[in-house]
Amino acid sequence: MKLAGAKASAFFAKPDKSCAGLLIFGMDTEKINVRRQEVTLALVGDTAQDEMRLTRMFAADLRKDPALLLDALKAQGFFPGPRMVVVEGATDGLASLFEAAVSEWEHGDAYLIVTAGSLNARSKLRKAFEPSQKFYTIGIYDDPTRPEEVDKILADAGMPSISTEAKKYLMALARDMGLGDLKQVINKLSLYKLNDQTAVEIADVEACAPVTLDADIDDILHIISEARSGEVGTTLSRLAGQGVNPTALCIGAMRHFRLLHAASCDPQGPDVGLSRARPPVFGPRKDRLVRQARAWGNIRLEKALSELMDTDLILRSSKPMPAMAVVERTFIRLAMMRPK
Repeated sequence: MKLAGAKASAFFAKPDKSCAGLLIFGMDTEKINVRRQEVTLALVGDTAQDEMRLTRMFAADLRKDPALLLDALKAQGFFPGPRMVVVEGATDGLASLFEAAVSEWEHGDAYLIVTAGSLNARSKLRKAFEPSQKFYTIGIYDDPTRPEEVDKILADAGMPSISTEAKKYLMALARDMGLGDLKQVINKLSLYKLNDQTAVEIADVEACAPVTLDADIDDILHIISEARSGEVGTTLSRLAGQGVNPTALCIGAMRHFRLLHAASCDPQGPDVGLSRARPPVFGPRKDRLVRQARAWGNIRLEKALSELMDTDLILRSSKPMPAMAVVERTFIRLAMMRPK
């Protein structure tokens, strides 16, 4: 059974103990490992490793000896309590093995948690799990940590009281660091505020996470695509501080708007158009781009591309000019072009 969006978040917040197991896949290895650890802790407890109720193996082990998987699932432990088998690095080449494990799983067998890299909709490994009502499949995408996830981490750390500005700063941190690193910062913050009943302020967060937030080119592309003109200047300043070239910004923007334009022009709609892109776009990023393409429309996207091509020619000319200021002016104009 495939879980996505709110259903996936609800499962990770409170894993269903009646399930037989889970396939977690995606490119964000760190987030996958964090989710695997959370599910393991919820289903078999923190003493499973010591009580030999947790068996970990890698896909390479199963290639050498396929019988290891079923043996581990059916084995009876010496200590009482639920058991779990974790397989890391699975691929489509092992799909038939996991299909057999899913079909032969019975009540009383160990939970089966499998992690894998990026898998498309036609993946044999996904098809081995998704038809079953006892097993779940969840895709983990390389997207920023969501506000509800930050709220849960704060609650788990015993810090439900936090000021609005401090929450905004944490969300900015969440955009620039992995889920595991963010958890470490919040755990450090909980120790910093130990026995302090006052709300967490931005100075507290800065004391526990003395880092300089970096910007990413994708940040500015989403800002101008979503009509957030007020954020253009500060984000470009951060990018300039990181040494990002103005021409690279213009090229990145043209690539982004060409993708939106192609999706918007598809006869079957932006959703299908993005699926046809090469490489294809999946998950929450696809949903975000679909919203952008629909909000802009063909005519505005063509005007935006024209503006960007003119700016690119200006940047490549031999005349001396403040290149970043030229890009900033164009980006602000684009951000104001789209209706809010």
